[in-house]
Amino acid sequence: MSTYRNMTVGLALIPIITLIISLVIALNFLGAGPHIPLVFSTAIACLVALKAGYKWDDIEKFMLETMSDGLQALVILLIVGMLIGTWIISGVVPTMIYYGLLIISPTVFLAMSYTLTSIVAFATGSSWSTAGTVGIALVGIGQAMNIPLEMVAGTVVAGAYFGDKMSPLSDTTNLGAAISGAQLFEHIKHVVYPLVPSFIISIALYAVLGFQYGGASIDKEGIDAILNGLSSIFVINPIMLIPPLVVIVSVIKKMPAIPGLFISAFIAALLAMGIQGASLSDVISVAFSGYESHSGSEVIDSLLSRGGMVSMGSIIALVLVAMGFGGIIQKSGMLPLLLDRILTIAKGIGGLICATVLTGVIAEMLMGSQYLSVIVTGSMYKDRYAEKGLAPKNLSRCVVNSGCTVSPLVPWSNCGAFMAATLGVATLSYAPFAFSCYLTPIISIIIGFIGFTIERIPPAQPES
Repeated sequence: MSTYRNMTVGLALIPIITLIISLVIALNFLGAGPHIPLVFSTAIACLVALKAGYKWDDIEKFMLETMSDGLQALVILLIVGMLIGTWIISGVVPTMIYYGLLIISPTVFLAMSYTLTSIVAFATGSSWSTAGTVGIALVGIGQAMNIPLEMVAGTVVAGAYFGDKMSPLSDTTNLGAAISGAQLFEHIKHVVYPLVPSFIISIALYAVLGFQYGGASIDKEGIDAILNGLSSIFVINPIMLIPPLVVIVSVIKKMPAIPGLFISAFIAALLAMGIQGASLSDVISVAFSGYESHSGSEVIDSLLSRGGMVSMGSIIALVLVAMGFGGIIQKSGMLPLLLDRILTIAKGIGGLICATVLTGVIAEMLMGSQYLSVIVTGSMYKDRYAEKGLAPKNLSRCVVNSGCTVSPLVPWSNCGAFMAATLGVATLSYAPFAFSCYLTPIISIIIGFIGFTIERIPPAQPES
């Protein structure tokens, strides 16, 4: 106990309880975001640390040291904002959506719906945009085919969150890697292991469910409207898939995230000017401020109006405040004391990973925010993974595969409320059919206990 001065479990619980209560009030009753509750909880954490005997200089050092650890992640977020904008103006995102829509088949509609939303979410890095655009179209098509809406909505939600967790453009993917101290591309490569079997099992289940609706005819009017709208604005060509391929190759080749993402954005900018007819001024503007679509189609405009460095301001502010909060509760001893209580029943690496996943799920259910689930869980377990000699990507995988993945299944969370309102189906109605949303955490726990793909920190190389 002397290591952390006069810190006690009672004192350590105060900032956590404050965070939970303030988030519940802000998110569910005031319609506010998580930023100010987190700032308020950080202030309370400062007071608790002062009460425990720390000086303000110590507390400030805790915050600044932790923030400095995340500077690389903030740079990556800015580049991701540029990447999204350039991918849209160059026709990369429209091309991926266009080809994805072409794979719709009435014979295996549910499986195709899941695949399509996975592709679109990967291309855009946004589960909400995917559900709010292509997802709405798919629900309408499924309704015309007399397929139960809860099944269609389940495929949309599951696919949207599956693709989002695989996308380097996703804010939660970047946040999970940043909080855990993992390299972005290393995280994406590592998160594949539980996601792929989850995807395969989900596809098989959707195929079985969909067979009974295979003879239905499909109303292509809504899909054709999107296809025609995209092709009238952009040149749709397979060459537009080069920038995403660059990102994939960068991940495979273990290239650092910053140059890999920047090269992809640069190539997209060249395609925008060389093929789409955009000017250099247009590309620079979009890279900074984002793309604004004025196609006249609400669906297309909603899907494509996004990106730019400016769009990352909110998530960067959240990361900075979260790291300040995490630094205080970690280095003052609040989290270690609480974690000691939790880990008394979690034995070995399998128990640690199971505890991490369950903590993420519980945090999501208590706080209703996938961002805060990532932040709290990552902050709590980061040092414990290092103590066990586990690579940070093990933690980042568990963090995003827990609270983030189940967030649309929690009716009172912002994600669950958004999906229910957007798709017109109650959260608890579509939840049983969002297979990968609960398969992924389960598979992540199983992987932890059998030790598959659990990687350790490489030993330091002696200096030559």
